[in-house]
Order: sequence, then structure tokens, then C-alpha cells
Amino acid sequence: MLKDITLGQFFPGNTLVHRLDPRTKLACVALYIVALFTAKSFLAYGVIAVVLLLSIRTSRVGWKALTRGLKPILIILVFTAAMNLFFNEGTPIADVWLLRRITWEGLERAVMMVLRIVMLIMGTFLVTYTTSPIRLTDGLEALLNPLKKLHLPVHELAMMMSIALRFIPTLIEETDKIMSAQKARGADFESGGIFQRARALVPILVPLFISAFRRADELATAMECRCYHGGEGRTKLHVLRYEKRDYAVMAGFALLVVAMIVMRRLGL
Repeated sequence: MLKDITLGQFFPGNTLVHRLDPRTKLACVALYIVALFTAKSFLAYGVIAVVLLLSIRTSRVGWKALTRGLKPILIILVFTAAMNLFFNEGTPIADVWLLRRITWEGLERAVMMVLRIVMLIMGTFLVTYTTSPIRLTDGLEALLNPLKKLHLPVHELAMMMSIALRFIPTLIEETDKIMSAQKARGADFESGGIFQRARALVPILVPLFISAFRRADELATAMECRCYHGGEGRTKLHVLRYEKRDYAVMAGFALLVVAMIVMRRLGL
């Protein structure tokens, strides 16, 4: 299960999606989320799905990586579908046992909610898959730059967010190693009740926290040795610049939002 969590991983490449400015990707994700929550019909979801499929196809990120990232939220998907199936009023599907509780309206809403969650996860994961942590930090800092007028530590906030995202795969790998070592010593994490399983996780959490603090201390030492003193006076090797493709992609996603609003107004 832990190996299925792919959030924070980066797949290097030289595709159009990889070459986009990180600010463009973050802005497009925001527009994509707005469009996704504006859509209210299967036709609208179909249009968004086509845009998502084209983005995935262009990025050349494997379907296996995207679908594997959905496995950890399978329980959430099942719970969401069940809540919408059984707790929506409308016309029953059939007058037989549990089918009396399932309505056509509930079924439609359940499918839409599952599609929304799946496309939301896949769309947002695509950003981390195609953007390196350094460029993601630069993009976040550039977008949050106006907040400096409010004396907010924008560079430090962007750096912390990027480091947290970058260390997710590292901590998952560390947890998997600790669990394998504990199982080799006879530990059992699958049998027993909820409290027994929770108690069995203690031998994992303690070394994991120790390892996390040790890595944080090593990272802080490395940054100090490189004379890191925050964002003041720092320069960048690669300065972010918008290009024609960035404007074209942002315009495309803006049109997607407009299309969703128009389709919603027209009842499509």
C-alpha cells in the first residue's frame, strides 16, 4: 500500500508539459479545479476528461503511475459512492430489498462524485510528476511574491512546502524498510482488532520519527554549510520567463472554465 503513494515523485522528461513554466502549471491546476467543481453534467465531465487525457498523453507520464496513486484513496471513493447511492432521494432503481434505497438520482450523483475525485487527484498529481521540486519552489515563490508587501516570509513558506512535498516519497520508503525489518523479526501488522493493530504500529512510528528528525537535522546542516540565509539577496540560475506556449496553455484552461460556466447556465 505504501508503495502506491506516488505524491511528490518527479518523472524527468522533455515534453511540452515538462517545459512549461511552473507558474503556468500551478495557474492551470487552479483553473482546472474551478472547471471541475463548476461542471454539473456528464457532458461537462466528458470535456474535462478529454483535456485531462490530452495533458497526460502530452506529458508521457505512464498510466500505471497515475492509477497507482489512486489506490490509497480507494476507501474514500467507495465511501463517497455509498453515501451518495443510499442517501439521495428520488426514483428507486427497483422495488427489491436494498435496491429500494438506491435511486437513479443517487446513482448519477455517486458516479459524478467519484469521477470528480479521480480527475482531481490525477490532475493535481500530474503537476508534481512533471515539475522538479526546485522549479516548483520557484513557481510558488513567484506566485506568492505579492504577499511580501504584508511582510510574509514568502521564500521560506515556498521552501517548506517544497521540502515537505519532496520528502513524502523518502519517508514512505523509510517506513516500508522499517516495516520489512519488523516483519523479519516476527512483527504482525495484519491480524487482531483495531487497537491491536494500532499498538503494533508503535515500533514503526518511533524509529520513523527518529529518522525524520535526523534527516531534518542533516538537511539544516547542509543548508548552513552552503551559507543559506533565506530569500534575501538570493539569485537564481534559471530565471522564470513566460513564453508563447505558456500564454497559449493558460488561455486554453481559461476557455475551459468559461465553457463550464456556459454549459452550466444552459443546463448542458
